[in-house]
Amino acid sequence: MSENISFVDEQLTEEQISYGRADREQRATDWGTDEDDGVMPDVVVWPESTDDVAAVVSAANDHGVPITPYAAGTSLEGNAVPVRGGITLDISRMDEVLETRPEDLQVDVQPGILGDDLNKAIASHGLVLPSLPSSGAISTIGGMIANDASGMKTVKYGEVADWVLELEVVLPTGEVTTLGSKASKTSAGYNLMDLIVGSEGTLGIVTRATIQLAGRPEQIRGGRAIFDNIDDAASAVTDAVQSGVDVAKIELIDRFSAEVSNDFLDTDLPNAPMVFVEFHANHGIAREVDFCRAVFNDHSVESFEVSDTDDGMRDLWEARRELAEAFEPYDRNLSPLTPGDITVPISKYPDIINYAKQLAEEYDLPVATFGHAGDGNVHYFVMVDPDDPESVKVGETVSKRLVERTIELGGTSTGEHGIGTGKQEYLVEEHDEAAIGAMRSVKDALDPNGILNPGKIFSQD
Repeated sequence: MSENISFVDEQLTEEQISYGRADREQRATDWGTDEDDGVMPDVVVWPESTDDVAAVVSAANDHGVPITPYAAGTSLEGNAVPVRGGITLDISRMDEVLETRPEDLQVDVQPGILGDDLNKAIASHGLVLPSLPSSGAISTIGGMIANDASGMKTVKYGEVADWVLELEVVLPTGEVTTLGSKASKTSAGYNLMDLIVGSEGTLGIVTRATIQLAGRPEQIRGGRAIFDNIDDAASAVTDAVQSGVDVAKIELIDRFSAEVSNDFLDTDLPNAPMVFVEFHANHGIAREVDFCRAVFNDHSVESFEVSDTDDGMRDLWEARRELAEAFEPYDRNLSPLTPGDITVPISKYPDIINYAKQLAEEYDLPVATFGHAGDGNVHYFVMVDPDDPESVKVGETVSKRLVERTIELGGTSTGEHGIGTGKQEYLVEEHDEAAIGAMRSVKDALDPNGILNPGKIFSQD
């Protein structure tokens, strides 16, 4: 045990502290990194209250010891992986619903609660947080806020952050502050809450969030459309969004992804591009389905099935729902690189999909494109031989060119996964020196000793 870490023993109980190798190793990686990418923390701590978080952070700041906030470890860009050892502060025990106010459509929660658990807790009130990402069953509200997460329903409901009203935050000095307001809007001073959202735990640690909620829609329909080629499928998505079809989800998978899904699920769907849709409404949902069908017909849709039963919708969406798990077992000689999450303006969506296919042909590597098409978000997997350094290098080149083209089209290198350590080079390409300088100034002002999640977002000079 490092001598300068022993101060944590004075802040928490023995059951809240671990110097064990297994606990430390587990938090040296996330879903997108391996043991070569991170550094084991010297200690893992589990605070159970705001006071616990403040005590640890204050003491760490006094001793100049780095703290890496950690939630469920489902990040993909090294966001919660230590780079300088120190303390991993795991907030998973802070997982309570503190208060539900159905009359205001609001709930107060601790940051460690899983997204799906939150929705289960408020279901009896007929309420829902509709913007959860598809990882809501395994990722925490605190992690979603820190990463500015979004998901399949962003096209209708926006990002998780769009439903955050107020945050209680422990600053890097250990001070506790409340940002935002429980009112539906406020113009009182700087919007400091939005600085915390998406800051990846570098500016503060959320200990309570007040979330706006919505009523559950009375009508839900789900469907799957099959197209002959990717150009028609991508153009149909763009046209549907531009025409104002009121979809809650609209997802695309390309021909290769369909093939992978069929193999994984042992299904006999055609190996063809598919678009998956879901509609939410309280009345008149049939009109939106018909509107969507008309738009898809203009783009030579081959088939379009829609269901209003849970089982029927589940069957229609199965190929998309299981896709993330399907690539690794598809070819024993190939594995996907860390999934990309580029996002472009909706008018450029067909362009970036086609560019990905051009790169796949140019470099003779399988490139799968799929994801949240309605907001211009493209998830992609570049398939490489992990045991062949040249194959990995070529795959990284393909990914780099795809991100660079995205930025040229007015898009972003990361729509929802964040910068972490994996995309720091693209921050410089996406923002000018003045913007990055302003970001660094904010970091230095709030965290003068640089203890909170160091080594993230900004490249290390």
